Amino acid sequence: MTEHPPISSISFVGLGLIGMSLLRAIKRSPLAIENHILLQGFDSNFTDSDRQRVTELGLEQFIEDKKMLYSADLIILSAPVEVNIALLDEIKLLAPPTTLVSDVSSTKSLIARRAWELDLPFIGMHPMAGKEQQGYHESHEDLLQGRRVILCDDNSLLSGKKGTFLIELLHSAGCTTLCMNPDEHDRIIAKISHLPQLLSTLLMAYCGDSISKSGPGFATFTRLAGSSWQIWQDIIATNSDNIAEELERFSTELTKIAQEVRQHDLKLLESRFSDANQLYQTLKEMNQS
Repeated sequence: MTEHPPISSISFVGLGLIGMSLLRAIKRSPLAIENHILLQGFDSNFTDSDRQRVTELGLEQFIEDKKMLYSADLIILSAPVEVNIALLDEIKLLAPPTTLVSDVSSTKSLIARRAWELDLPFIGMHPMAGKEQQGYHESHEDLLQGRRVILCDDNSLLSGKKGTFLIELLHSAGCTTLCMNPDEHDRIIAKISHLPQLLSTLLMAYCGDSISKSGPGFATFTRLAGSSWQIWQDIIATNSDNIAEELERFSTELTKIAQEVRQHDLKLLESRFSDANQLYQTLKEMNQS
């Protein structure tokens, strides 16, 4: 590109697993390289050695001065969601009105609502990737490769110059994108992400006295049980109604299948297996494309 890009500087506030993985993926993307996009950031929990290490991993500037940090064309909030929400007031005071604000939180309704109350230009992002382990030392530029990033916008910002460029940048970094509104996002993610996490956690605790006899299938199913409560407490707190509703609906399905097993309703159980097999193949094909 010969003209000045709509986004020439990005500030990451919070440099953990997802923030640093996204930063590293953007840094090596052709669009960022072509436009010399500056990647800077801050993390309040970092020691001097942490700062040195993330610089080696791709961060170009570690900035403590908040006014300078928030003067970027794009701010990506990468801390836990309740911290991200609290930072919006500070950004409103210190950032230029043209600065686009985004985040990588796992819930979107509350942060989007607060951003709109403050009249901040906000596009929510949710990279559908992660690990049980947290921290920048677990980050990798390939963590988001081929992964979907859900974008949430109710103010048509995605069709503007910065929004369009952000989508192009994510694609250049190896991601795919999908758009929906924040409330829809939180309802869907409660089912396909938050429900599996709590089921994995519950199953591990339920089977705790028998895990020494378990095999690899159990380990695969309960992988999410290794996730950090430090991350999940904010997710549950900011999407509790949707998560509780999905847990209640799923508990009804558990009751149904228990009755089918007790009654030896093998035809109905076979149908469940057949449907699940087909959906699993669809899921595999989606993740391979």
